[in-house]
Formats: sequence, C-alpha cells, structure tokens
Amino acid sequence: MAVPVRISVQAEDFDLATELSGFGHAANTGATVTFTGLVRDDTGALQHMEIEHYPGMCEDAIRKIADEAANRWALTDCLVIHRFGRLVPGEQIMMVATAARHRSEAFAAAEFLMDYLKSRAPFWKKEVTREGAEWVAAKDSDEDALSRW
Repeated sequence: MAVPVRISVQAEDFDLATELSGFGHAANTGATVTFTGLVRDDTGALQHMEIEHYPGMCEDAIRKIADEAANRWALTDCLVIHRFGRLVPGEQIMMVATAARHRSEAFAAAEFLMDYLKSRAPFWKKEVTREGAEWVAAKDSDEDALSRW
C-alpha cells in the first residue's frame, strides 16, 4: 500500500492542529513525530526574511526526498510544509511530520527530512535588517549533518 506523502510549499501560515487532524491514523502506526521550524533572529537585528523558490521544481525535489524517507523507514504517513515569502522572527517557516510503526523510525525519518530541507531543498533565503539585506549562505554544519545519512 502506498504511503500518504503530502507536500505543500505555500505563502500562507499553517495551523498545527489542523494539519495533524487525521495524520498518522493508520492501524499499524505506533508513533508520530512533528517538528516546526520558526524564523529565528540570532542577532536582534532581523526585520524579516524573504524566502524564494522555483515553483514546481521545489515541490518535486521535496517529494523525492520525502518518498525516499517514507520507503527507507517504512512510514505510514508523511507531511512536509515549507513557507515562502516575507516572514518575520517568530513566524512558522516549516513543518515536518512523520508516522511509523515504531518511534525510532519516525524520529529518524523526521531528522532526515529536516536535514535535507535545511541543506538541499531549493529555497533561497535573504535576511533583511536595518543595515540592509544579505543572502543566507550554506553552513558547513548543515552539510555535515547530511553525512550521517
């Protein structure tokens, strides 16, 4: 039976309770894991972040890795939401939810998806402060996180 995999790349915010309603309710599901990422202001100067993507290509890339996670860890359900547009500190930027027979598989799949989204999903992020704007460069620590998979 095919695993339900839902991908959404959207400008609008999302409601966790609504997204999780009915999630992971297959009879053989024993665990669900959720993660929600927020726009973080590390310096106290961030006014907002602008996230761009290439429609179609972005969703296809995320679906490919979500399908890989679903098969690798025998997931019973999978959800990935990532926002684009103008986001201010504290706003939700993304959500990953995984469901599996056992918690170890649900946790591993969720971490795999989060590491992929951080490093390989085709999003371009620009931080805007009072001093100006700067594109966010890839971090070595994010690339290192992928090496465990």
